[in-house]
Amino acid sequence: MHSTDSAKGLGSKLTAICCLLLHLFLFPQPAASQTQSSPRYLQNGDNNNDRMQQILKGSGAVSGVTQLNWPQPPKQTIPNVRTELAKLNNTYLYQSAWPAKNVKLGAVTAVSFDKAGNVVIFHRVDRIWGQSTFDLKNEFQEQYRGPIRESTILALEPSTGEVQYEWGKNFFYMPHGLTVDPEENVWLTDVAMHQVFKFPPRGGNGKPLLSLGERFKPGSGRKFCKPTSVAVLDNGDFFVADGYCNARILKYSPAGDIILTWGQNSFAGVSYDVAPQNFFAIPHALTLVPELDLLCAADRENGRVQCFFSINGTFHSQYHSQLIGDRLFSMAYTPAAGGQLVIVNGPTAELGIHPEHYNEVHGFVLNMRSKQLVSKFGPNNLEFHNPHDVAVTADGNEIYVAELNPMRIHKFVHRSQAKPMSLSATKDSSNSAISKSVGEEPAPLQTVHHPSGKAILVASLMLLFAGSTFAMALLFARRRKRGCLPFGARSRRHAWEKSEGFKLGGLLDRDRNGFEKLDQQASDEEQETTTLAGAQFA
Repeated sequence: MHSTDSAKGLGSKLTAICCLLLHLFLFPQPAASQTQSSPRYLQNGDNNNDRMQQILKGSGAVSGVTQLNWPQPPKQTIPNVRTELAKLNNTYLYQSAWPAKNVKLGAVTAVSFDKAGNVVIFHRVDRIWGQSTFDLKNEFQEQYRGPIRESTILALEPSTGEVQYEWGKNFFYMPHGLTVDPEENVWLTDVAMHQVFKFPPRGGNGKPLLSLGERFKPGSGRKFCKPTSVAVLDNGDFFVADGYCNARILKYSPAGDIILTWGQNSFAGVSYDVAPQNFFAIPHALTLVPELDLLCAADRENGRVQCFFSINGTFHSQYHSQLIGDRLFSMAYTPAAGGQLVIVNGPTAELGIHPEHYNEVHGFVLNMRSKQLVSKFGPNNLEFHNPHDVAVTADGNEIYVAELNPMRIHKFVHRSQAKPMSLSATKDSSNSAISKSVGEEPAPLQTVHHPSGKAILVASLMLLFAGSTFAMALLFARRRKRGCLPFGARSRRHAWEKSEGFKLGGLLDRDRNGFEKLDQQASDEEQETTTLAGAQFA
């Protein structure tokens, strides 16, 4: 009897297992969907079959099955981005009067510093990267225009914003990246030419010391396809972010020989909340962290910073925040406060597709130890439109942001270094911020003079005397109208008086040619306009 019951029990268990396996094959569970977001970039995984077998067998259920390091969704709950952004402090003050007004710029693509501390920028003058600038083969379509005729590299004095020197005429077609190395050599990338150039300090004679890539011919291997940025080590080794097409990083010797390369393009398959290591969706900018021997890359369309050991390209860490969003254009490192990354993001690429992905375009300061955002900044504490690159001084006191549209370079100063302002100056700066927000130029500051105590006393006595005189005149006028004067004086008639008595109008009746009637209707309109303007700025 017991054996019969055991057989029935075993049979029922086997039947249940078979049903379960049949259900899994007919209706496979989307186990990987928890780590997948909307299909923006596709990453074609070769391990899908192995992963499916692992899911069917159960994780760790069978010995010898290798654990696959698939990206996992964040453990924390999704924050309210708008609320969390509002909590971040603004630790940097915008310098709206910098650079000098006579500096004319096109789309500013990159910013760096020379040894003298000048702010060196790369800009496109009159060139715009549009939808027809490149064809489907990534070949530049505007060679017929020739190189940009005006200077594309400007060095600005950090205090005044005046141009100290300029160069780069008749050479570049579509500027992108700029880096000044420890020897003051200037490294530049041109996405139209698909090349990387090394120039001597301040451009030298206008001829590059080193040219990499083949002119106007995109490719891979020793060729580039729209390279974006360069970073240079103290020993002369340098890195190139071969960004828009190949999505890789290459390390070179000082002579220009390839040492190593790494990176894979994540624009194929499915996108993940946290993309896999060493995958790039446009490595857009590079920065060095000397204290840790790291090279960090802005993984633009994955909205993160990936850092690698500069000696061998091994992955070290990544930095991502939901407050930054899905697009991160550039970052710069400062050793201040134990090591910080200054980051600029960009407008989300999913506007209208995923409205739940709230996005604000700011500059951010991220602590590398805690991986937390500590502050934000922007023009007059507002948002950027389309920032492209960022640079920060070694002490962390000054930040410069290159922006494509509007075409300008921004300067920010840490609050601890900002000069104190008086109350009147503070009011003027707040009015200036309002004017900037509506596209007006701020009014020049005016000096406010405070009267002394003696001046106040004299003014009070003069007002008292004028009031007394007016009261006496009014008393005399009333008594004259009644036909009597004080102190027994008799009524006298003057030349300006008429029979009906004294009237001020009688004095004016003699000649009206110098006076015009007040237009009450125009006055009302002016008053209404003033009232509306006041309400607008309230």
